[in-house]
Amino acid sequence: MKRDLINHLKKFVLQKRLELFAEKIQQRTKHICLVLEDIYQGRNISASIRSADCFGVQDIHVIENSNNFEEDSEVSLGSEKWVSIYRHNTLKNNTLNSINKLKKNGYQIIGTTIYDEDISLYDLNIDKKTALIFGSEMNGCSNEILSLADKKVKIPMYGFTESFNISVAVALSLQHLTYKMRKSEHIKWKLNTEDIDNIMLDWLKKTVKSSSLIEKRFIEKNK
Repeated sequence: MKRDLINHLKKFVLQKRLELFAEKIQQRTKHICLVLEDIYQGRNISASIRSADCFGVQDIHVIENSNNFEEDSEVSLGSEKWVSIYRHNTLKNNTLNSINKLKKNGYQIIGTTIYDEDISLYDLNIDKKTALIFGSEMNGCSNEILSLADKKVKIPMYGFTESFNISVAVALSLQHLTYKMRKSEHIKWKLNTEDIDNIMLDWLKKTVKSSSLIEKRFIEKNK
């Protein structure tokens, strides 16, 4: 049924757009995911989402403990339509819950820090699926994240300033790690068939006008 619905929705999309979808989905990955913990400024989250989309990172987890995420569309430029955003904001301990889920799904937990790092970002092994975590603007990753992390990494810096703006740090980190991932001859970073279908269906629904009504009619017709 899902594949049939995808083919049906494709009838309402221009061929050039379908060709673009087919090209971009082959560059998408879930091997690396981005985790943003309790970011204060919405524009930093939106800029990070934009960078994730640019580098083909599909999954973004937003942990909201003290700070709620409010999208800044002028910064994200619509990039949130093309990625999968998971918001963790309903439990007493959103951080622990989200990290446990990521570990259960086979991700190594990598906390970013400017102090007491285990290794440089450049030396991080990403053969295993990798959840890269950035903390709040003022305090960085929480102590809970750092205690749960498999590794703590730092972006090498050579000036007097101790840290990058968080959205800059996200962009630099994703650029390096996705390049390293794509150049690898043994990392299987591309999406599987089920993920391709799920994401393609989501993209089509967000592209086709009145897609909910079209889907409803299609399902009723094919019961």
